[in-house]
Amino acid sequence: MDLEVTPSLTIPAAELQWKFSRSSGPGGQHVNTSDSRVQLTWSVAESLVLDEEMRSVLLERLPPVITMTVSEQRSQLRNRERALEALASRVRNALAPPPPTRRPTKPTKGSKRRNLAAKQQRSATKQQRQRPTGD
Repeated sequence: MDLEVTPSLTIPAAELQWKFSRSSGPGGQHVNTSDSRVQLTWSVAESLVLDEEMRSVLLERLPPVITMTVSEQRSQLRNRERALEALASRVRNALAPPPPTRRPTKPTKGSKRRNLAAKQQRSATKQQRQRPTGD
């Protein structure tokens, strides 16, 4: 089953490598008899579906080989679905453009005025806490 990451990127099933083993999670005696732990591996560096721009972005933000290990569920099928979702999410997040950085700005005159007024108010409050002088 091919994995659709974005509308423009679908990873073919032939590039995904699966390994199954026994899980140590919930399930009682069922755990000892079924290979419900799933390990999904995809090589970014060797993928044939990526163009050079996508490959360079992914290799800059992710390791050359991505491995997702899931053993949360008792069912191997559910763990396989979770591993596919996790891989797609990780690749999708790596391909997303970075958020815009904040441009530093100077404080406005109004904010300076409000800041000074707040300081004066705080100073007056503290002045009132002092002991009266012996006049």
